Amino acid sequence: MEEIWKPTPEQLEQAIHKQLPDLIEPGLKALFVGTNPGLYSAAVGHHFARPGNRFWPAMHRGKITERLYSPFEDYKLLARGGGLTNIVSRASKRADELSKAELDEGAEILTRKVVKFQPQKVVFLGITSYRKAFGRNKAQLGLQKEQIGDADVWVLPNPSGLNAH
Repeated sequence: MEEIWKPTPEQLEQAIHKQLPDLIEPGLKALFVGTNPGLYSAAVGHHFARPGNRFWPAMHRGKITERLYSPFEDYKLLARGGGLTNIVSRASKRADELSKAELDEGAEILTRKVVKFQPQKVVFLGITSYRKAFGRNKAQLGLQKEQIGDADVWVLPNPSGLNAH
């Protein structure tokens, strides 16, 4: 297992505009789509890595993973039929720093990825970014009427600790 470490404030600052690689392959059961990487995740190089993010606990509670994975084990999700990507690839402190143009471009890029890799489901983790990127202003949580390619589209709450209420 990869060593777990916490980034320094300097490393977090240097992570601005870094990108995380997609974890994606053909025929996944579900492609989980974040808005964009946070600085913590970009600094350590793993998805949903910031302490307090609820993604990995939710994957375990939902029985998608057989145990609670560390963010440093994100690559193991592929063996369970899950992939990870983002609407916008660049890291930022907060998702509300993204421009409409970035979200629009990200939606186009994501659509091409979905058509290419053909997951069964695309699961957006955050309703606000889904609404903005795909122009679905009235979208609600859950299964959507629209598909991307042949994939069903689901929208779930954003697991970020910044989004906790």
